[in-house]
Amino acid sequence: MVKDQQILALIRENPFISQQELSKKLGLSRSAVAGYISTLTKKGEIVGRAYIVKEESRITCIGGANIDRKSQTMKPIQYGTSNPASVKQSSGGISRNVAENLGRLGCEASLITLIGDDQEGKWLLEETKRYGVDVSQCLAMNKEKTGSYTSIFSDTGEMILAVADMQIYDEFSIEFMEARWSHIASSHIIFADSNLPEDSLDYLIGRCEKEQLTLCVNPVSAPKARRLPSNLHGVDLLIANRDEASAVSGTEIVTVEDCKQASELITQRGVNQVMITMGKQGVLWTAHDGRQEHLLPLQTDILDSTGVEESLVSGILFGLSHGDSFEQAVRLGMAASAITWQTSETNADLTADQLYSLVEKCFE
Repeated sequence: MVKDQQILALIRENPFISQQELSKKLGLSRSAVAGYISTLTKKGEIVGRAYIVKEESRITCIGGANIDRKSQTMKPIQYGTSNPASVKQSSGGISRNVAENLGRLGCEASLITLIGDDQEGKWLLEETKRYGVDVSQCLAMNKEKTGSYTSIFSDTGEMILAVADMQIYDEFSIEFMEARWSHIASSHIIFADSNLPEDSLDYLIGRCEKEQLTLCVNPVSAPKARRLPSNLHGVDLLIANRDEASAVSGTEIVTVEDCKQASELITQRGVNQVMITMGKQGVLWTAHDGRQEHLLPLQTDILDSTGVEESLVSGILFGLSHGDSFEQAVRLGMAASAITWQTSETNADLTADQLYSLVEKCFE
């Protein structure tokens, strides 16, 4: 029996079989399996994606959803005067971006956030829904403004300054989450960012620990990282950049060795696995059992840094939701971020086949 027919037979036996399981059973690479499945789908032999994404494998993202406005000067910046620039508006927010990326990758993703009862909020949810994200748990608040994030980049692509109007997230209450807890608790993976107030973050982390739910957290920024409670036993994975990790660990981070020390301090607070991103120095992850790995970034053209961290998170969550090992999930995340580096868009047009192919090319 030829390989595509063998794949089809295995899918008929188990419509929820993952690509990883198929590759093991047939002795094929992950990208080869993805290629066969793509061909079978185009032929109409396979309808839908049940073999990849289980119904109960929803990833729920809780946190920020903003209007992003990005300005880039056309010449070197001159302070104290007007600078000619190009200005773009797009949908943004850490949790919203992660949810969109997951939707693009074919995952069952949902978003829980607050928006203003305004035109910008309506547009933001419509844009998010375009990628298959469930926004039914979001709330439009009367007399509140939808969050916004405005960044200014130099002509070389370096971010010079960013300002954020996120006051609406002060209303992200414990009661708001309690009302949606059945949706949250039924998720395979929960992702949250630190746009939530301190008491709401504490509640979410504590309840996830109590109910043994899988929770991934991104601190968003160094100031917001300080909102995290001292007890982080409910956090399975913390993904932070150098500044955020420094704020969480209480140590200065300059070198890779500093990162190792900081990640170990964070795991001592209860986090199961910590990942710290270090730009050109790559990423370092540490597990509570002592496992640790430092990976250099994939070689790629760097066009824009916007959305890169969210794509890293999305690739990791995608891998974990599909049964990949944490080590493989990290590589999928790095592949997703490498693709996003090469676009000026906040969210790149990611596909599962792209990620697995890039991982196989660069790591295997």
